[in-house]
Amino acid sequence: MHAFAFNKPTTAGRVIPGFSLSLGFTLLYLSLIVLIPLSAVVVNTLSMTWEAFWRAVSSDRVVASYQLSFGASLIAALINLVFGTILAWVLVRYQFAGKRLLDALVDLPFALPTAVAGIALTALYSTNGWIGRYIEPLGIKVAFTPVGITIALIFIGLPFVVRTVQPVMEDAERELEEAAASLGASRLQTFRHVILPTIAPALLTGFALAFARALGEYGSVIFIAGNLPMVSEITPLFIITKLEQYDYAGATAIAVVMLTASFLMLLTINLLQAWTRSRSTKERSAP
Repeated sequence: MHAFAFNKPTTAGRVIPGFSLSLGFTLLYLSLIVLIPLSAVVVNTLSMTWEAFWRAVSSDRVVASYQLSFGASLIAALINLVFGTILAWVLVRYQFAGKRLLDALVDLPFALPTAVAGIALTALYSTNGWIGRYIEPLGIKVAFTPVGITIALIFIGLPFVVRTVQPVMEDAERELEEAAASLGASRLQTFRHVILPTIAPALLTGFALAFARALGEYGSVIFIAGNLPMVSEITPLFIITKLEQYDYAGATAIAVVMLTASFLMLLTINLLQAWTRSRSTKERSAP
């Protein structure tokens, strides 16, 4: 009896060290990996005067790269939001031959080097490519245009939406859908009032991750973009160009603009997620 009591695990036991040591290690690791590098970018930019900073971040060529990077990233994230959700739904709700293979292919952009993806897409959509040779005579030019950039960003951003939404769909209570159907709700009403509120936070998270990933993408875009100033030059490429010209202050100034925009976007998404969760909690608790 006493031996059993001695060997019985207690709820007070912890597998890893206590809170103070764990928190200290977490803050140290986060500072070394994230905070210190980002702080170095900001500190390097502070060495510039306001006039020099404004000239570096507001020239016509830089503004054109902003418009292309943010615009293409937004379009790619929205497309991935729609079709990534459909793909996650198919993987969760249906059984079919080749399902495991399709599920594995979703992760391919994670494992594939981005340069390889860019070369493959360029080979497909160039003038002599497998697809480009058929669509260019129709007046549809993809390679070396903003359209090609958007396709590359869709390719690398799709897994973020699918892998974020898929677990939430798997954990969703299908009894609520059956109850809604038994009460006479249509499929659209069931999706709008039962399924969508459940997966909405995951949708916002997947969108934010896909957008942020696309915003900083370089490898898969550089080959298919064409890199024409004012036409198909993305902001990450412009930063690399500044570094090659040893204009470190100008490169960090542009990087700060991108960093600030990404931070504001992620902050907005997090606030929307908190609002969505609080609204869902109120609706569930309401009589």
